[in-house]
Amino acid sequence: MESDERTRDLVARAILESGPATAVDLATRLAITPTGIRRHLDALVADGILISREEHQSSVHARGRGRPAKVFVMTDHGRESFNHSYDDLAVAALKFMHSRGGDVVAEFAAKRASDLDLSRELSDKDSLNEKVVKLSELLSVEGYAASIVEKENGVEICQHHCPIAHVAAEFPALCEAETESISQALGTHVQRLATIAHGDGVCTTFVPTRVSTKVGVQG
Repeated sequence: MESDERTRDLVARAILESGPATAVDLATRLAITPTGIRRHLDALVADGILISREEHQSSVHARGRGRPAKVFVMTDHGRESFNHSYDDLAVAALKFMHSRGGDVVAEFAAKRASDLDLSRELSDKDSLNEKVVKLSELLSVEGYAASIVEKENGVEICQHHCPIAHVAAEFPALCEAETESISQALGTHVQRLATIAHGDGVCTTFVPTRVSTKVGVQG
């Protein structure tokens, strides 16, 4: 039914944008009954959009005794269903460019990162905290479904979606140029800890700073 398809799209998109989640978390967030959410999750797993796995051990202990809760995670196939901006032609074109020698692919990656213009909403008057929040919001506008997680020695910018993941898997220069663009926009050194292109669930960029990021932060 069409309504079921719309609901399943909402469920899948919630996981895409916020990361792995349990059925209970999703039911609460989307105001769907436990029975309903499990029916939709089962369908999404059957379609290869999601996979389920046991919740991390530390979270299980927090819940107390009993069977570990399952968390649902977006698959590569699921990400592909959300209109990635890459295709076979893009890969073929980059392979051709690479075959011509020189730094053509690296130059293209730098040009693409420049075109994103990640500093366009940032100001020199902004604190690093404000820049991180604005950059995260801008990345979300560009289709990266970004969020911020505060850590002991800084913050992590987490991109739950990558529009060019499959292309970047073959051409890491795209990720490298994007990381450099983030660093330039923030005006500080950053470290890329994980990428969807390399098989990780989320693209994670660490920004070393001890400033508070209460606005827009997910803990």
